[in-house]
Amino acid sequence: MTTTDPRTTTLGDLVAANPAVARVLQAHGLDFCCHGERTLEAACAEAGVDVASVAARIAGTAVEGDTTWTRLAPEDLATHIVVTHHRYLWEELPLLEQLADKVATVHGERHPELAEVRRLVAALRAELEPHLAKEEQVLFPAIAALAAGDAPALPVPLSNPVRVMLREHDQAGELLAQLRATTGGYAVPADGCASYRSLYERLEAVEADTHLHVLKENHALFPAALALDERAQGSAAS
Repeated sequence: MTTTDPRTTTLGDLVAANPAVARVLQAHGLDFCCHGERTLEAACAEAGVDVASVAARIAGTAVEGDTTWTRLAPEDLATHIVVTHHRYLWEELPLLEQLADKVATVHGERHPELAEVRRLVAALRAELEPHLAKEEQVLFPAIAALAAGDAPALPVPLSNPVRVMLREHDQAGELLAQLRATTGGYAVPADGCASYRSLYERLEAVEADTHLHVLKENHALFPAALALDERAQGSAAS
């Protein structure tokens, strides 16, 4: 069981302690990935949701899912993110774009919203793939260098690429929100075929995985990396 004080507990802390809470927050339209720094009370007030009822549901949610990532050192957390989330997206996004095209071609006449689904899936892939590459080739190696006590080979402070990644997280989050709205919450119509159902199920899985992926970076990895960078700069100046 999860005990929470909505006045002080952030959405990010709630999901980090119990990944199953993500489903409760999502059901109430509470963004825990890009805006995980808000307290439950503040997020509920902004969404017009009763905080007491949400807190009660959270308290009654059994702990499920992996929480070991919360105890990883920054360089190990970066590796975990690549293995757990990046590899999944590298494999899944091209297949989803192909599937979205297929479903729109077959069912688009009866379901014109599928043209927008196809566009959004392509836009999500175009947004995420360069983002993953920048993290793997630039930011994560810089974090590993800092953790090892080396100066990262970056021409700018670490806060600069982190700021870019945060902005791109917001953009990906907006695309996912548009996909959820366009699909009516991934509701498959009565005449939807197996491919139609597979598309929506897999898109919803990408949404859930990406929300957790972003939470790990925004809530844990980036703050830890910036703290490393601040200590390194302080040591260099002394």
